[in-house]
Amino acid sequence: MGIRLKKLSEQVVVITGATSGIGLTTARMAAKRGARLVLSARNEDGLKQLTHELAKQGCEAAYAVADVGVESDVRRIAQVAVERFGGFDTWINNAGISIFGRSEDVPMEDQKRLFQTNFWGVVHGSMVAVEHLKQRGGALINLGSELSDVAVPLQGMYSASKHAVKGFTDALRMELADEGAPVSVTLIKPAGIDTMFLEHAKNFMDVEPKLPPPVYAPEVAADAILYAAENARRDIFVGAAAKLGSVGGQFAPRIFDQIGKRFLIPAQRSDMPATDRERNSLYQAGSELRERQGVTAPVLESSLYTKAVMNPKAMMTIWLGVAALAALWRYQQRPAR
Repeated sequence: MGIRLKKLSEQVVVITGATSGIGLTTARMAAKRGARLVLSARNEDGLKQLTHELAKQGCEAAYAVADVGVESDVRRIAQVAVERFGGFDTWINNAGISIFGRSEDVPMEDQKRLFQTNFWGVVHGSMVAVEHLKQRGGALINLGSELSDVAVPLQGMYSASKHAVKGFTDALRMELADEGAPVSVTLIKPAGIDTMFLEHAKNFMDVEPKLPPPVYAPEVAADAILYAAENARRDIFVGAAAKLGSVGGQFAPRIFDQIGKRFLIPAQRSDMPATDRERNSLYQAGSELRERQGVTAPVLESSLYTKAVMNPKAMMTIWLGVAALAALWRYQQRPAR
C-alpha cells in the first residue's frame, strides 16, 4: 500500500510538547491551516489556555495532560484523539529538554531523566502512533536535531539522546517500509531555534547558557514539520547551518572536534552568572505559554535552504546550477593547447 497523506485541512494532528517553543508555534500554525488538533504537555493550565485560544479562532482542539516518558500517559493521548475525532492522521513527537554542563558534572539521575523524555518519549509516541497509523495511513514526525548527526560539548547527554532518536527513527522507517505500511516517517533536524530551550534546560555551568549562532525562528521549524505532515520525506534539516554542521561532522570529524573545543564551548557560555539551578523544566512542567525566549543573538526569520528543500523544483534548479558551475570550472581548468 502506498503512502497517501491528506491535506492539512483534512487532518487530525497530535502534537506533544505543545505549550511552548516549536510545539506551540506548530499548533498555532496548524490551526490556521485548518487542522484539528490533539495537544499534549505536562502543563494543564497551558493546555487549557491554548485550547481556548484556538477554539476562538474556529479550531477544533482537544488536549491530554501527559509526561511522554510514561507510556501509559502517551496511550492516553491516543485515546483522547480516538474518542474526540475518531483517530489521527499525523503524530508529532516534539517534547524535549536539555542539560548544560560538562558530562562529569551532571548527576546520573538527571541524565537518565533527560533520556526518558527525549528518547523514550519518542519511542512511546512512535509505537502508539504506528499502531494506529498502520491501519489508516498517515505521518509520524519525530524531532531530532542537528545534533542527531554531530555532538557538541556541554550538551553531551542531549547530543546522545538525539543520536538515539535518529537511530530509532531510521530503523523504524525501514521496518515499516519492509511491511509496506502506509506510514511516512520523517526526522526533523533543526539548528538552534529561539524557543524556551535555554530557560527550560537544567544548567550545571557557572554562567547562564546561550545558543551558538545562527539561531532561527520557531516558525521555520514549524513550517518544515507541517510540510512533512503533507509530504512523505525521510528527513528535513531546518536551517542551512544544521546541514553544514552535519556534513562537516561526517566528512571532517577531526576538524569539527577542534571547532567544538575552540568555539562551541565559549559560544554556549554567556557573560551572565548562573541563576537558580532548580529553575528548569527537567522534572516539572514549564508554566508559561511562550513560543520564544528572546535570545541575544540575531534570529533568522526564514531559511532559503529549508524552503528550497521543501520545493523539489527549486532544489533541482539549485543542483543543476551547482553542476553547471562545476562543469564550467573544470572547463576553465583544462590545459591550454
